Amino acid sequence: MGIMFIDPGRLRTELMLEAAVTTADGAGGHTEDWQVVATVFADVEPVGEASRFGAGQAHETVTHRVTLRFREDVASGMRFVRDGRVLDIVTVRDADETGRYLVCRAREEGR
Repeated sequence: MGIMFIDPGRLRTELMLEAAVTTADGAGGHTEDWQVVATVFADVEPVGEASRFGAGQAHETVTHRVTLRFREDVASGMRFVRDGRVLDIVTVRDADETGRYLVCRAREEGR
């Protein structure tokens, strides 16, 4: 595996990194809210799409590759948000194991 070179100018899309916070509701369940962890700049690249039909309607999904500077606190289950668009983080990896960049696979459901 070689070292990954990225033009820093490509990391120009501003995203909010959010994590789910659960709170007990007092009746044995919980509520889920999203809390902003950080603002990051990334390169967002769509890499695939899928369409499936169910329950009488079409469900559209777009998969993105999101590249950002390395952070210890990014994990699957978190999400990126920008202008009402939500990209759910599916996988997170250090692409070349140098601790410089993270490459996340993220899924955006059609609205």
